[in-house]
Amino acid sequence: MSKKNLLIDSHCHLDFSDFDADLPKIVEKASDAGISKILTICTKISNLKKTIQIAELYDSVYFAFGLHPLNVGKETIDPQDILQAAAHKKMIGIGETGLDYYYSKETAKSQKKSFIKHIELSQALQLPLIVHSRAADQDMKTILVQQYKRKPFTAVMHCFTSGQALARSVLDLGFYLSMSGIVTFSRNTELTNIFSKTPLDKVLIETDSPYLAPAPFRGKRNEPSFITNTCKKGAEIMGVSEEEFKIATTKNFKTLFWKVTH
Repeated sequence: MSKKNLLIDSHCHLDFSDFDADLPKIVEKASDAGISKILTICTKISNLKKTIQIAELYDSVYFAFGLHPLNVGKETIDPQDILQAAAHKKMIGIGETGLDYYYSKETAKSQKKSFIKHIELSQALQLPLIVHSRAADQDMKTILVQQYKRKPFTAVMHCFTSGQALARSVLDLGFYLSMSGIVTFSRNTELTNIFSKTPLDKVLIETDSPYLAPAPFRGKRNEPSFITNTCKKGAEIMGVSEEEFKIATTKNFKTLFWKVTH
């Protein structure tokens, strides 16, 4: 496989304890599967040091940093923490951040405030925003559109599972939709329909490991090497060859995450 065809896992969590026992093997398996780069996401300040150590240990691993909406109220990230981390050459994005009303609607006000702070950092640093959205489509659309009108920024809707209206709105802003292993699950006709109508140059691919392992590994610990299964399904959904899908999603990743230079 030529280098340009290698896949990229645009979102996972290598700092989670699920990988403590065998992280070197996990990274090696990803390389053997044709994964050239892995973006690991730090979602709380207490794991930042560990995340940076992982990124520095493996050439293929980059990182992003932000406060996950479900961690709002549990931890606090000062904007200065993100500004300092962003000086690291391997920090390439802000987040994940966003809104999650599925588990934690009672913290909606605090989530919105945190989300807007992250957007402002993305705007100031000109680093892409990594957005988590669950059961919050209307508020998500409102905030993204309002903040974009104030000052444009770039973003990816990570593990996109929202509705057609939000998909249309964020694509109109030039944002990306990220495809996870969920697309391999049965009875996902709405999500399949959304991605089938999404421009190929606006799609990324991810594992969100250790969560959401694609078929046939559903229910097991997910890992970056499993992205090949999502890739196969993604190419099928979008009506292109696997090679074309790999080339496109890799190019899209490098376009969005501009700090990755090779």
